[in-house]
Parts: sequence; structure tokens; C-alpha cells
Amino acid sequence: MTATRRALGAALWIGPFLFSLVLVTLAVNRQEQTPQEEPQKKETKTPERLEIQGIENAFRLSPRLYSGGEPRGAEALSALKELGIRTVISVDGATPDVEAARKLGIRYVHLPIGYDGVPSEQAVKLVKAVKTLPGPVYVHCHHGKHRGPAAAAVCGLATEGWTKEQALAWMKQVGTSPDYRGLFASAQEFVPPTAEDLERAGTEFPERAKVAALVEMMVQVDERWDRLKAVQKTGFKARPDQPDLDPPHEALQLVEQFRELVRLPEARARGREFLAAAEAAEGQAAGLEDALRSFAKGPTPETRKQAESAFLAVGKTCTTCHGRYRDN
Repeated sequence: MTATRRALGAALWIGPFLFSLVLVTLAVNRQEQTPQEEPQKKETKTPERLEIQGIENAFRLSPRLYSGGEPRGAEALSALKELGIRTVISVDGATPDVEAARKLGIRYVHLPIGYDGVPSEQAVKLVKAVKTLPGPVYVHCHHGKHRGPAAAAVCGLATEGWTKEQALAWMKQVGTSPDYRGLFASAQEFVPPTAEDLERAGTEFPERAKVAALVEMMVQVDERWDRLKAVQKTGFKARPDQPDLDPPHEALQLVEQFRELVRLPEARARGREFLAAAEAAEGQAAGLEDALRSFAKGPTPETRKQAESAFLAVGKTCTTCHGRYRDN
């Protein structure tokens, strides 16, 4: 009887033990057969070009980050609104149309940069704005080809997990000129801000930044030159969509802007060489005005050729000056 009880007790003890052992073995086998999940990486796609009326070079870089040119007019801002854009960041020198954006419930932030690169302090503010303000965020300069894409590249590196190669490829894709070495260096040499850097940046973002008078004047010159480039494409005649645009008058305004630029204390502080370049630009603009008036009075192949030659001369002067003073 005793032996029988011992055998029965052993069986009762061994049974559950064997059952537990089988369960453990099955669990181990299942773990070995199930592959470990890879850490999820942020999906990156090639920036997608968008066609938006009133906006040049518009791109979707990610679901949260967009880049392009200045939204010109309420319709362009409304188009951004339809895309879901909630914050617009301008890195252009021109004053943003804050009121029009505000009516649509869009937040405007003005963080202007130059063509020589994205200053480290401004880069931190850009990153902080993209990280903390309501998104999606649209970053723009004037045409959306140079400063804006550089700023967007910095934001992509800091917030979208971009590599340096992706950032530089984006700038090349949108057409950022290699002449702007400082802009490319801003992406190539970018170091993401630390938590302390972001904390020091604060939470106040200006709707309209204070811009130096020289910068404001150059913005106006740039806008006037854009208008002249537009009429050059239509044979130096008024555009159908802008019948009141008078080419000689536009050239005259350019002359006056260069004349006023030379008088600015900031311009004089840059030295005689800079003033000479500005005065040369004024002279070329005056030549363009004369040529356009001659063409308007007698539109012949000869006067058209003279207008074209004067137009190219102004463009060459601007390019030379930019290469010497703005792009480096």
C-alpha cells in the first residue's frame, strides 16, 4: 500500500511538471520562429511638386513640411488653407501679408535670412517653430528656389530625419543655384539644436521682423525687376493680365530705387566699391528706360533689339553685384 501511494504521489507531481515543461518549450519555439520587429523608421519620399495658383515652386516635403515661393494674394493663401496649412514661415525680407493670412486662420511667422546662409540663431528659431507651432507648416522665400529651400532643408534635417544627402538633393531638385555657397553650407554643416538651444529660443515668433532699410530697398528692387522680366517675356508690351503695367514706367521706378539705395547710410557704410556698383546699376536701368520709351514710340526690330540689349545689361549688372555682395 505504501509503495502504491508513493508511486501515485510521484505521478501526481511529475504530471504537472511535464505539462509545464511542454508549455515552456512551445513558447520558446514560437519566439524563435517569430522574427523580431524592426524599429520603425520615418518614411522619407522624394519631395512632391505641387501646382498652386499664385505660388512658385511649391513642394510637399512631408505630411508636415511644405516649401515654395511667396503666396501672392488671398487666393494663394486660400489654396494653402485647402492643403491644411496652419502655419506659414517667411524667410524673405519682404513684409508678409499677415492680415490676409489671419483672416483664414493661418499663423504667419517672419524669420528673414540672407543669401549667404541660414544663421545658427535663426536656424534654431526655424526648427523650434516647425516643431511647436500648428502644422502642417509652409516655408517660403520670394521665388521658392534659394533661401526658402535652404531653410526647409534645415528643418527637414532637424524634424524629418533627413540625411545631409537628402537635404542637398532636395536643394538641387528645386533648383537652388550652386552660386549660393552659403545656403548649401547651411545644410551640409547643420548640427541639430540641443534641447537647451530650443529652450533658449523661447516661444515668441514675430509676424513682422524688423528688416534693415537696405534689405527693404533690395526687396523692392527685386520685385520691380520681376515685373520687368514679365514684360520682357511678352515682347516689352503690357501683359494681358496686367494691362496697366507700363514698361518704361517700371524701368523709371527701378532707376529711382537704385538712386535712393545709394543715399542710404547702410549702403555708404559698405564702401566706395559697393556704391560704384549701385551707381552702375542705376545707369544701366536709365539706359533700359530710354530704350523702352523708344520702343514704345516706334516698335521696330531695331528698337526691340536695343531694348533687349539694355535689359540684358541690367540683368548682368545685377548678377555681378549679387555674386560679389549678396551670395557670399
